[in-house]
Amino acid sequence: MSATPQPVGTLEIALAHTRRLLDHDPSAAAEQAREILKVIPRHPLAQFLLGLAYSANRQGDQAIAALRRAVELKPDLPDAWRTLADHLTAAGDVEGADHAYAQHIRFSTRDPRLLEAGGALAENRIAVAEALLREHLKQHPTDVAAIRMFAEVAARLGRYADAEALLERCLELAPSFLGARHNYAYVLHRQNKLAKSLEQIERLLAIDPRNPGFRNMHAAVLGRAGDYDRALKIYGDVVKEYPTNAKVWMSYGHALKTAGQQGECVSTYRRAIELSPQLGEAYWSLANLKTFRFSEADVAAMQEQLRRNDLSEEDRFHFHFSLGKAFEDARDYAKSFEHYDRGNSLRRAMVHYDADETSQHVRRSKQLLTAEFFAAREGRGSPAPDPIFIVGLPRAGSTLLEQILSSHPLVEGTMELPDIIDTARSLGGGRVRGEASRYPEVLAELSADQLRELGDQYIANTRIQRKTDAPFFIDKMPNNFAHIGLIQLILPRAKIIDARRHPLGCCFSGFKQHFARGQPFTYGLDDIGRYYRDYVDLMAHFDTVLPGRVHRVIYETMVDDTENEVRRLLEYCGLPFDERCLRFYENDRAVRTASSEQVRRPIYRDGVDHWQHYESWLGPLKRALGPVLESYPAVPKED
Repeated sequence: MSATPQPVGTLEIALAHTRRLLDHDPSAAAEQAREILKVIPRHPLAQFLLGLAYSANRQGDQAIAALRRAVELKPDLPDAWRTLADHLTAAGDVEGADHAYAQHIRFSTRDPRLLEAGGALAENRIAVAEALLREHLKQHPTDVAAIRMFAEVAARLGRYADAEALLERCLELAPSFLGARHNYAYVLHRQNKLAKSLEQIERLLAIDPRNPGFRNMHAAVLGRAGDYDRALKIYGDVVKEYPTNAKVWMSYGHALKTAGQQGECVSTYRRAIELSPQLGEAYWSLANLKTFRFSEADVAAMQEQLRRNDLSEEDRFHFHFSLGKAFEDARDYAKSFEHYDRGNSLRRAMVHYDADETSQHVRRSKQLLTAEFFAAREGRGSPAPDPIFIVGLPRAGSTLLEQILSSHPLVEGTMELPDIIDTARSLGGGRVRGEASRYPEVLAELSADQLRELGDQYIANTRIQRKTDAPFFIDKMPNNFAHIGLIQLILPRAKIIDARRHPLGCCFSGFKQHFARGQPFTYGLDDIGRYYRDYVDLMAHFDTVLPGRVHRVIYETMVDDTENEVRRLLEYCGLPFDERCLRFYENDRAVRTASSEQVRRPIYRDGVDHWQHYESWLGPLKRALGPVLESYPAVPKED
């Protein structure tokens, strides 16, 4: 039971009394703050204290409202901005949280130059902020507030390694600087350094266990590391704190989906839609279950939302992708393609992708990575045999292969791990757009010790994903086909499996799919056709210079002759045959891809030729594929 607020004489005493109550009785603190606000309705500090009291009571929605009011009344309240940012992060409002964190940094200092730099950061004038901070740090190299701000600049530019180094220096100078430690945990997470990120988050939670921003990041990192039980427990608590926030329910649904709890995840997505009918991503989350079917009422509701003038472009393209799926299930393929096409056009305008860059990477790789190049480096790299890489294009059947292999007692499934791509990016020099990468040519400069170190580092970094004592694990990042040369050099004993599907089936399935991130080539039929053609070209090169190194699985053959194909797959991996691999759909492991529900059913042929319903609209795709289409499953001969 909350204590009854004590009568106070002056405003200062009342505010001090409210602060004291926060530590041991936040409900009484909230009541005391409300009493002050009855007398002085526009008092910003009382409003801030009310927000803190709601936060301490884990009443997230009320805390956000109170904190917004506090910074409206008095914008230069850095702690109010920080607390608001933490709550917005937990509530899934990334843009709002980013703005609030920038305002916190802006008002955390009284130094005129740092105030100017903070203002530039808040307004996203990154070049101005960078110049001001660089000059300031020349004169004051140990100013931890400036170092943290400079790290924020680096992070916004995508230079996470630079941000990491700056924050390490900041924490070396000021170990109790919680804001910097929170930033440090974030940049570690963005670089997939999950074990180190968890270590920092746990240090933060030991100091402030109720902080919503810390807990939200904790759940995100745990989910990324495959610890779904703990992540789901945190998300379950979060929806209690923000019961009216649609994005919180949607995030909870994503975690439930990955854990295979489809019934519960549908309910959470439905709850998000009830709270925010214009949230297109919630509808797409339902469509992305693949086995879900929209009702006529759902279709009408989505069409009604598309008639709104105030709908964001992001919500709009999500509705188009969702309606594409709805009309596909209803066998109205003309309307279905119309919506898929509109959704892709909107999304294509929002991403950067240059098909010529992919073609250039293939040409440069073929020129460098010859049979002689690999022969000269034989025996180098890490001796670890643990990884099984599954590469190819998304929607080519890689999740099915992962599910089959992970049903073997000697193999553990993980996820689409970014580590090889991160290594390639790091070797390339962490370039910014428009600058030439040193990768893959830089591979020629690496010594035997460096190659082994990179391989051992991959094994160490991926250890956090392994939850069993199985000797082998799967890395299912499809885009790793572009880095087979790197894999061969640093992990020569790893297995590499190429999942390949009919070009029209694979490419159109990718075109129908809205990927949250990482596949920008899928939003145009010409782009995805060229990408598939480049992929086939590069894989054919590796078949020539590293004969037998890569095991190819043709999706349609796997569907038609499952047992023999599974036996071939296991033989390539050096694994004894196990009947459980044929009953892969009984495997209840977490699956973190769009095919998560499909691979929980026996193999079915229905989807193999589904692209034929859309063939009349696939002319641009056919032209982009060129001879690759006619030759499939063989590879066209080079001129």
